[in-house]
Amino acid sequence: MPTPKTRSVLGLSYPMKLVALVAVAGLLWFPGPDGSAASTPEPVPAAAVEAPVDARAVDAPAVDATDAADEAAAPVAPAVAPTPTEAEEGGHGADPATFFLVIIGILIFAKVFGEAAERVGQPAVLGELIAGLVLGASVLGVVPAEGPIADIIHLLAEVGVAILLFEIGLETDLKEMFQVGTESALVAIVGVALPFALGFAYWFWADPSIGAQLDGVSHGMIAVFVGATLTATSVGITARVLTDLRLMHRAESKIIIGAAVIDDVLGLVILAVVSALAGGAALSMFGIARTFVIAVGFLVAAVIVGNLVAPRLFGLIDRMRVRGVLLVSAFCFALLFAALAAKAGSAMIIGAFAAGIVLSSVNQFDLIVERIEPVADVFTPIFFVSVGAAVNVGLFVPGGPDFNPGVLYVGALLVGIAFIGKVLSGYVVGWGRIKLNHAAIGVGMVPRGEVGLIFADIGRRAGILSPETFSAILIMVIVTTFIAPPLLKVVFKPTDEDHAAPQPAGGHGDGH
Repeated sequence: MPTPKTRSVLGLSYPMKLVALVAVAGLLWFPGPDGSAASTPEPVPAAAVEAPVDARAVDAPAVDATDAADEAAAPVAPAVAPTPTEAEEGGHGADPATFFLVIIGILIFAKVFGEAAERVGQPAVLGELIAGLVLGASVLGVVPAEGPIADIIHLLAEVGVAILLFEIGLETDLKEMFQVGTESALVAIVGVALPFALGFAYWFWADPSIGAQLDGVSHGMIAVFVGATLTATSVGITARVLTDLRLMHRAESKIIIGAAVIDDVLGLVILAVVSALAGGAALSMFGIARTFVIAVGFLVAAVIVGNLVAPRLFGLIDRMRVRGVLLVSAFCFALLFAALAAKAGSAMIIGAFAAGIVLSSVNQFDLIVERIEPVADVFTPIFFVSVGAAVNVGLFVPGGPDFNPGVLYVGALLVGIAFIGKVLSGYVVGWGRIKLNHAAIGVGMVPRGEVGLIFADIGRRAGILSPETFSAILIMVIVTTFIAPPLLKVVFKPTDEDHAAPQPAGGHGDGH
């Protein structure tokens, strides 16, 4: 006959006694409204009790009454309950329910507007930007401009940027990038240098007055940021259009994709430079050269060391059985490289990009790409929506109190500069030796997409770009991304041979 289980106090089993102990401890130590333990209330000081009594001022002079009031009030201050604002900004932080509702709104609007954009032949990133405009403080006010929730959204957006650049790194083949020849490299270099020079010169000498210049920010610093935002090219958007047109086999397409990849690398290095400037680095040739060397050096070192470590590390991880270990490892690998880049004085996205390049050569590459996509689907739209939410739509609405026609004018000029700078880069190759469609190469380099948004957002958050300047740059990013796909279809018309040609499997994705 089985021996009955021994029970002790109150007839409770040992598991139930543990539960009871936890419950009692919770009641004893659960913080009260003022943050102190409920079981250990502090004794009320005698001075705090006597402070409200006003008899002290009956016979004393006025000055003595004031001094006495000050002395009596001193111990009372800590006992005063914090106001709701103080509680929100202090240890209590953001309300979880409100935060959940904001995130739900961001993700649902991002997907709905992204779907609408793709339905009309545009990349989903544009729909996510528009979703941000609608949800921002100037329209619906769902996404707050400041406060604890805004800070949390900013951190999630930083994760989204890191994962976005990690994906771009995964899609980058260093061997192909080095094998595309001098044509792609030349197009990329001119496509970066010319827009930067034109944008910097315009802002530096024209000095457009569309808003108050922020305190402590030099005019040259703003010109550098404006020029930097014009250098980007979205490889994903162009690759998506060329794949849809069945033109990936053409020489022009290979030059465009190769140049766009090199352009991304150069753009990331430039971003590291401007990020250092945003962090307070001196605007000098030595400072810029030093930041450039650090960025390139970290990228090279990270790729070399990573290629030595990653295959063995992920070979070991691949033999583990715990659920989700490959996804978690790849995610942490990207964040680790991003953090190391920041500690080294470079931009975090340089590290995330390097992590993607390293893992693009491991045996688990296909699984990593497959597993990281759902993570990007959650975090990356938060970045694009937060960028759109930062725009004051009132700047574009005629008759409104915030309407600024200068923003539209400067935005249109930046669109022209951005378009001309990239199109001209298509005319630096293919003369004499091979006949190329120069206009197609140039137009293929036009869309700024997500990289341009990252540039502009860093300048805004660093307090270098005013809301008006940021809005003008956002006009440039949106318009160049909108016009590139239809223009590419016009200047790069497929032939019957193109339709019959076999298409390579895979691609660079849809740009987000």
